[in-house]
Amino acid sequence: MPMVLTSPAFAQGGTIPKEHTADGPDHSPPLSWTDAPAGTQSFALVCEDPDAPRGLWVHWVIFNIPGNVRSLPGGVPKYDHLPDGSRQGRNDFGRIGYGGPSPPRGKPHRYFFRLYALDTLLGLPAGATRDMLLKAMHGHILDQAELMGTYGRP
Repeated sequence: MPMVLTSPAFAQGGTIPKEHTADGPDHSPPLSWTDAPAGTQSFALVCEDPDAPRGLWVHWVIFNIPGNVRSLPGGVPKYDHLPDGSRQGRNDFGRIGYGGPSPPRGKPHRYFFRLYALDTLLGLPAGATRDMLLKAMHGHILDQAELMGTYGRP
């Protein structure tokens, strides 16, 4: 059975609440997942907006989430190293941790939260970029799951 990624904050394809955007407190949404494959040593998560005016915009990079973890609370602190050993990367705002939706006015944008189950811990430093993460994960992805939410400003 494939992994499933969900959030109590919004349904698949639903609107991301203001609390999790730059128009609110900008807290990361709570996320949970099920059906991680056997042999999972760690998880990595990327949140990105493919609808940004300049192309793909990365909102969150977090990796080395322990393999026995099945959720992230809302409001993950914006530290490079977290107490459970997870590391956060640099988003396209140039900051560590989650940077919520902040689209220009007009059509709502889509935000994809992609979770990867990995067969290893990654030797990447905190502050790694999405591209560094994708390269390091190559050949180590056991499964992946996706949750998409939308957010727009009228």
